[in-house]
Amino acid sequence: MTWWEVLFLVAAGIGGGLTGSIAGLASVSTYPALLLVGLTPVAANVTNTVALVGNGIGSVWGSLPELRGQGAAVRRMLPAAALGGAAGAALLLSIPAEGFENVVPVLLAASSVAIALPVRNDPERIHSTKHLVLQTLSVLAICVYGGFFGAAAGVLLLALFLRTGSATLADANAAKNVVLGVANGVAALGFIVYAPVSWAAVLPLGLGCLLGARLGPVVVRHAPATPLRLLIAVAGLALAVKLGVDTYGNNA
Repeated sequence: MTWWEVLFLVAAGIGGGLTGSIAGLASVSTYPALLLVGLTPVAANVTNTVALVGNGIGSVWGSLPELRGQGAAVRRMLPAAALGGAAGAALLLSIPAEGFENVVPVLLAASSVAIALPVRNDPERIHSTKHLVLQTLSVLAICVYGGFFGAAAGVLLLALFLRTGSATLADANAAKNVVLGVANGVAALGFIVYAPVSWAAVLPLGLGCLLGARLGPVVVRHAPATPLRLLIAVAGLALAVKLGVDTYGNNA
């Protein structure tokens, strides 16, 4: 790998870390960058997951103020996040990707619309047993996808948390950063052991992700919530259209 490729991956990581810690769209920048430096799709996918550990560390670090008071709720979701990340990694190493890829554009578009709509949470419903079970199962399902491929898994989690109890966009983003970080970290451990990780690419990309992700929560903390929420929704819808064209066009 040349020095220009190393610098390119650092820059892609900074962009991915910033967008990932704000909107859960890190892979939109990082995954194509790995393809451009010559990795195969499978190697790029697993290398991307390992590099995004830096995104998880940086985004949680930057989200510490918003995580105060959310400890119990976030800890309750971590077993589902870890199990989902492990299951997604196992699926990636054992089955074709088409099944997940076909449904992702629809899920992403729906989540983007959910983020754009005004949030009105009912405190009694949020703390009901049925609600908590459904939220945990949703986290498990999203984290399975996150461990399997992960593009825009953060958008799905952000929409879920905005609809199921988070008081503000910054709070939902902080919870998303922890849950996605755990799922991604568990998947990364599996890939390190069983998959073709390119460490020459992981190091610069992961460093860039760490730097960019540290700044993202600061942006969310100080930016106007409604315009930022709508911007995330628009970005998610644009990605849903692109993924839909790529997926269904290739299957035609």
